[in-house]
Amino acid sequence: MKPIIFCDFDGTITETDNIVSLMTHFVPEQSEKIAKAMMAQEISFKEGITAMFELLSTNQKEDIIQYLLDTAVIREGFSDFVRYAQEHNIPFYIVSGGVDFFIQPMLERFGPFSGIYCNSADFTGEQISVVYPNRCDEQCANVTTQSCGCCKPTVMRKMAQDDHFKIVIGDSISDFEAAKQADLVLAREQLIDRCKDLHIPYQPFNTFYDCLETVKKLVEA
Repeated sequence: MKPIIFCDFDGTITETDNIVSLMTHFVPEQSEKIAKAMMAQEISFKEGITAMFELLSTNQKEDIIQYLLDTAVIREGFSDFVRYAQEHNIPFYIVSGGVDFFIQPMLERFGPFSGIYCNSADFTGEQISVVYPNRCDEQCANVTTQSCGCCKPTVMRKMAQDDHFKIVIGDSISDFEAAKQADLVLAREQLIDRCKDLHIPYQPFNTFYDCLETVKKLVEA
């Protein structure tokens, strides 16, 4: 068995969703309308994220980074979980619908990782513009619309080999398509319900110590 890990960031590695947190702090009224449209699936995740960040000035970059560094809480056990993967040469990819300019500073002390796949920020204009480098491949249902933003299933197809045992760690509907490709899902919150509905193998977790015990059993069996 050759495990490979694909892990979400917001609400998974961190206790809360950082995009929701910063939007609530900096532009609460405007962003709430967009968030409701996303939850009602009236607009795609990509459309919603684009619209939210366009509410923010590029001059706010350092304030946003500092706010999240001060307020975001890394889920308990993450450091030990990463260290175990490093010591056992388990490929560990962060795959997130978040944005690089705040994800990378928050993860810097835990790396190195096999790769960090997320969206990018463009600060050349007056408002923050989100760039989507991880596009849907031809096997994605959204290849025509490119509405995934950061297409997690595409990243998995690119990185995982046929003999890999694919572990997906996540918490929300944005992780659901990736979960369909997994051999095992470590799930929280909304993702648990989705896995139950489609009978996808999963283990619930609260901390990364729970994840660590599950992975240890697979590796050391």
